[in-house]
Amino acid sequence: MPNPKRKHTPCRRDTRRSANSKLTAPNPGKCSNCGLMKMPHRICPECGFYDGQLIIPKKVKKKDEQKEESK
Repeated sequence: MPNPKRKHTPCRRDTRRSANSKLTAPNPGKCSNCGLMKMPHRICPECGFYDGQLIIPKKVKKKDEQKEESK
């Protein structure tokens, strides 16, 4: 098995390793329900819809319920 003749410098080693860190994030798309930007293939964090179907119902805060009842 061949062995390296000389040690590679840290700069050369780190340059080789950093080549994988230049990945880009996928472009966000619009939610079909509310129109906000969201990551593709994810449930919308604002309205809870995915592919036109309600997956996670929106929670109503207790303070809002108390204000509506007192009016």
